[in-house]
Amino acid sequence: MKSKKKSPARPGFSRITEEMKEWSGMLGQELQRWPHVTSRPMFGLLGYYRKARIFAALPVTRSIGTPNSIIFKMKSMPPELLRRAMDDPRLDFEREKPARWRSFEIRSAEDLRDAMWWLNQAYERAK
Repeated sequence: MKSKKKSPARPGFSRITEEMKEWSGMLGQELQRWPHVTSRPMFGLLGYYRKARIFAALPVTRSIGTPNSIIFKMKSMPPELLRRAMDDPRLDFEREKPARWRSFEIRSAEDLRDAMWWLNQAYERAK
């Protein structure tokens, strides 16, 4: 008799704040201006694709992790970028996420610039 494999725990969804709805909307408007970007709803978030590859998801009603976080996907990070990510306390490397997803917590409006920088990094690697 085969033993059942444990599937990885699914990340929890949190309701987002009104402030995060505004920030997410602003980030999404910028992403929609980028070449070859489309979006699709998914589980209370809006997934962003570069052509056919998903590279980010912004919360609409729910987020993965904290109520003020966005997620982005990178297949691999060069060492310099990985060091920068590990040194940034707003990036979550502790939580298990499928397929190299990382979350970035937006704590204030000042974090939007850095959030956009990380989204751009994910976009560039989604070729």
